[in-house]
Amino acid sequence: MQGEILFLCITVFTAGFSIALGVMFPAIGQGKACSQALESIARQPEAAGPISRTLFVGLAMLESLAIYVLVVSFILLFANPLLKYVFK
Repeated sequence: MQGEILFLCITVFTAGFSIALGVMFPAIGQGKACSQALESIARQPEAAGPISRTLFVGLAMLESLAIYVLVVSFILLFANPLLKYVFK
């Protein structure tokens, strides 16, 4: 009984930690990407269209990384494949 509770506590901690890190780093990347795009548009306003399109594609890729982390955390919390080995 003690091992099962420890396993569940570690799983919840791991899921929370992965969400924290998995959201923090893409947010930093999005901030840097937006900053550089705005700086580039300020330097060359005529290139705003291509810069904006490229920015939106890059932001979508960064956001998908955060969504993947969320999905893995949900799998750890609700559909953990290792539970069948712990609870025999």
